[in-house]
Amino acid sequence: MRKDGRPFRRILIANRGEIALRLIRACREMGIESVAVFSDVDAGMRHVRAADQAVRIGPAPAAESYLVVERIVEAALSTGAEAIHPGYGFLSERPALAEACVAAGIVFIGPEPATLHGLGDKLNARRAASAVGVPVVPGTLEPAPVDRPDAAASIVAEAERIGFPVLVKAAAGGGGRGMRLVERAADLPAALVAASHEAEAAFGDGSVYLERRIDRARHVEVQLLGDAHGAVVALGERDCSVQRRHQKLVEEAPAPGFDEARRRELHALGVSVARAVGLRNAATAEFLVAPDGAAWFLEVNARLQVEHGVTELVSGLDLVHEQLRIAAGEPLRDRVLAAAEAAATPDRHAIEVRLSAEDPARGFAPVPGTVGRWRPPGGPGVRMDDWIEDGTRVGGDYDPLLAKLLVVAEDRDMALARLARALDELVVTGIQTTVPFDRWLVDEPHFRAGDLSTDFVPDHWDPAPVRTEAAHRAARLAAEAWAAGLAAPSRPTLAGTSPAVGVPADDADGRSGWLASGRREVVDRWPR
Repeated sequence: MRKDGRPFRRILIANRGEIALRLIRACREMGIESVAVFSDVDAGMRHVRAADQAVRIGPAPAAESYLVVERIVEAALSTGAEAIHPGYGFLSERPALAEACVAAGIVFIGPEPATLHGLGDKLNARRAASAVGVPVVPGTLEPAPVDRPDAAASIVAEAERIGFPVLVKAAAGGGGRGMRLVERAADLPAALVAASHEAEAAFGDGSVYLERRIDRARHVEVQLLGDAHGAVVALGERDCSVQRRHQKLVEEAPAPGFDEARRRELHALGVSVARAVGLRNAATAEFLVAPDGAAWFLEVNARLQVEHGVTELVSGLDLVHEQLRIAAGEPLRDRVLAAAEAAATPDRHAIEVRLSAEDPARGFAPVPGTVGRWRPPGGPGVRMDDWIEDGTRVGGDYDPLLAKLLVVAEDRDMALARLARALDELVVTGIQTTVPFDRWLVDEPHFRAGDLSTDFVPDHWDPAPVRTEAAHRAARLAAEAWAAGLAAPSRPTLAGTSPAVGVPADDADGRSGWLASGRREVVDRWPR
């Protein structure tokens, strides 16, 4: 972090896809040159073309390109970049990159290396939160002695004290890896070993700990910013409860059903944790909120979040701009302080759905493919952060996220209406996506009522009725097209991913087919 507040002249973006494009655009808006990095498979991608310079860093596997600290730093030095923004994922929370930046005289746009070290171990974060009086999810504060058979009885006794069911969780990672749900004491020893081995393979650290499973809890996170002058603020909360495999599908702000007092309480807890860990730059404090309203600290994500745009739409701030200012040594602006003061009384509601190359009918399994046509929606209150275009090949080397569709309106009901309209307009062909789930969700009664929990998807999502109805619609539309003298359509792929029935080949945006068939009739199709 700079001390003098001088703006940056050139920044390297150590990432790819939609977040790389997002960061490049922010740099351009602030008059800063951008340097992209790319693997061999990404050489023709949009972020490479959008940047002022681009540097190849290796072959497709992330372990040979985007995760190689030395190549990232070499690319920055060779292009004269003064700072590196890691985005999210890849090296964003790895202390090794932040430390290498310090050694090379490059600014790392994120928390300090010591903070990343401390937060990289979830047990450290739990201890820090507990030390300042922030309630943590009941569990252990030290690693379970998995490698000591003689300690099995004491581990089981500790789990019984916490209360079954318990989660065995990796201390060094997240995303559902190194995690096991244990309902009975008899299953605990095997779960500990399995989770530890998975954590070792995924994160290089097999440490695991125990945490009580909070039934029907909501996953709510607080957006935080801290500068080098001691100021730390909360910019509101986001509800991230709709998940699959412990990974988020939908985020919204503010959290539905929270009143001002609850928001202020949660924001204050987040700020307390941020101060305890010495936060500089952007991070989120994550909490589980039980049905009785009790909030339990989970962890801190010391980076820009995938869902940061939700907070931007509600607060009116650009969080990437603020990150760059903080990294340059500037104090938090008055506008940021004012937004923090107003965060408990928001006058807008924003929702984000993640569009991924996954099949929601098959457990959200990744499905590689090639994009045929990509026509994102537009209009008032709609934002699309994407990286694909016509002809983009989506392989299995990286995360299957294709885009983030965000909407904002004066209240949640209007935001949901806007989201439904935007999903109607969206055209994506040639590749299976999660769009059918999103179209189902926007009309689902429990979701519309704000009845949310991390169990929402397993409790409510059943693809069979949606698939059956979509097949009936597709058959009806095919019959109508045949009767009208049009060629019968090819077998449809996942909803929203095949050419619209009855749309002429030269209809670039597919609107004639959409309008002719009525709301969602064409775009809501599913494979049989």
